[in-house]
Amino acid sequence: MENYEVLFRLLFAAVCGGIIGYQRERAEKPAGFRTHVLVCLGSSLLMIVSFYPFIGKPYADPSRIAAGAITGIGFLGAGAIISQGGVVKGLTTAASIWTVAAVGLAAGAGLYFPTVVSTLLILAILSIFKEMEIRVRGYHILTMVIQDQPGQLGKIGSYLGETGVNIKHVDLQCDDEKKICNVRMAIEVPFGVHPNKIVESLSKLEGVSRVSWEEQ
Repeated sequence: MENYEVLFRLLFAAVCGGIIGYQRERAEKPAGFRTHVLVCLGSSLLMIVSFYPFIGKPYADPSRIAAGAITGIGFLGAGAIISQGGVVKGLTTAASIWTVAAVGLAAGAGLYFPTVVSTLLILAILSIFKEMEIRVRGYHILTMVIQDQPGQLGKIGSYLGETGVNIKHVDLQCDDEKKICNVRMAIEVPFGVHPNKIVESLSKLEGVSRVSWEEQ
C-alpha cells in the first residue's frame, strides 16, 4: 500500500471520528471531540498495522490486533460510565466510543462506503433519535430563561437532583449581549411529584426569570 493511501485512510478516520465527536462535544459529554478523533484514528492505524505487514506470511493472524482494539476500547468506554443516586449515566457515550473504534477499523481497512454510512447513522442516532427517545418515554420538557452567570445552571441542576428529578437532556442557548440564556431541559419526574411544583420552586430561584413545562 502506497504512503498516500495510508495517509488518506488515517485522515478519513480522523474526519469521521471528528464528526461524531463534535456532536458529543456540543452535548457536553465526558468524551468529546478529541477523544473520538483519537479513538477513530488509533483504531484505523491498528487496522493498517494488523493487516498489511503480514500479507503473504504463513501462520499469521492479521485479525488479532484489530480484535484486541475492540476489546481494549471497552476500558475507555467504562471510564465514561458513572452512577449517581442509583441512576447510571454515560452508557450512550461509552457506546459511541466503542462504535467509533469500529468506524476507525473500517476506515483503516479501506471500507469507505461502510465507514461513511456508519458515521451518518451514528450521528443520526446520537442527535435525531434523542428527541424520539424523549417522546417515547414521556418525559417532561422544562423551558427556562436564566441569567448568564457562572454556576447558574449548576444551581438549578442541584435543586432538581435533590427533588429526585432525572435530567435526560439539556439544550442551552445564550445571548452574550443580554446576558441571558434560554434553557430547554428534558426531565424525568419521580412518582408523586407534579411538574407544577417544580416550576413554582424553580421560579423562586435567584437568576431564573421564566419557567414553563410541557408533557411529551
